Amino acid sequence: MGRYVIRRLLQMVPVFAGTTFLIFVMVYALGDPVAGLFGDRAPDPATAARLRREFGLDRPLWQQYLLYLGKVFTGDFGTAFNGRPVAELMAVSFPVTVRLMLVALVIETVVGVVLGVVAGLRRGRGADTSVLLLTLLVISVPTFVTGATLQFLLGVRWPLVSPAVSAQAPFGELLLPGVVLALVSLAYIARLTRTSVAENARADHVRTAVAKGLPRHRVITHHLLRNSLIPVVTFLGADIGSLMAGALVTERIFNIQGVGYQLYQGVLRQNSPTVVGFVTILVLVFLAANLLVDLLYAVLDPRIRYA
Repeated sequence: MGRYVIRRLLQMVPVFAGTTFLIFVMVYALGDPVAGLFGDRAPDPATAARLRREFGLDRPLWQQYLLYLGKVFTGDFGTAFNGRPVAELMAVSFPVTVRLMLVALVIETVVGVVLGVVAGLRRGRGADTSVLLLTLLVISVPTFVTGATLQFLLGVRWPLVSPAVSAQAPFGELLLPGVVLALVSLAYIARLTRTSVAENARADHVRTAVAKGLPRHRVITHHLLRNSLIPVVTFLGADIGSLMAGALVTERIFNIQGVGYQLYQGVLRQNSPTVVGFVTILVLVFLAANLLVDLLYAVLDPRIRYA
């Protein structure tokens, strides 16, 4: 296992370098960040040259990337065009989005797996059909429609929750945004679990457990559900990064100043250091989540061993 982890970590190095380089090129090569600072007004040539020299934009692109990468390893993600260090923006916004992601992850995992198990054990019956129709409806409705509707109904029409999240973003205020963020993933998890449970229910080891007279709950939890969760874990590994990066719509609806908010502001104002810095961290999140998923395979299925 240790050799496998080391090998995977080494494989992450070229993936991280290649991904961040592509992001850096796409952000810095498209458009003029300095011109974006001045909006519709044309910048004074002397001022523009000074700003480009100050932010290192007058150097070749590969030199800019190497300098940026060297600073990243020291924890310096540069300075946003508004004068605030990007690391300071990360320290404020990432904890908010992580809390939102955890709320959504718990909701989609618990509810999605439960619905999937119920549908898989009753394949072809009313419960199965209801779950399939419900998940299809959830997938079909865009997130901004679901978020705006729930915000109006539960936050304005019937004031059960706050329609907007405060700057501190406590867990209590993140329940409704977490539900909105989790709905689509919840539907996919329910469908994945339903298909996997229905297939594994006919497996030999499950039939043997039933023939031995084991209690039904033990057959489901120890023999059926454990193997059925492997595709769900694979989905969750990719979904962790997607929830953090894809929370832009949800954060805009509920006025959550997290990662999505900062990325939106960075793209809108062509604030290249902010965009590149935040996306770099999201790349690391994706890589770490995928490594964790691979390690969880061996926990869920003892037949899987890593050399």
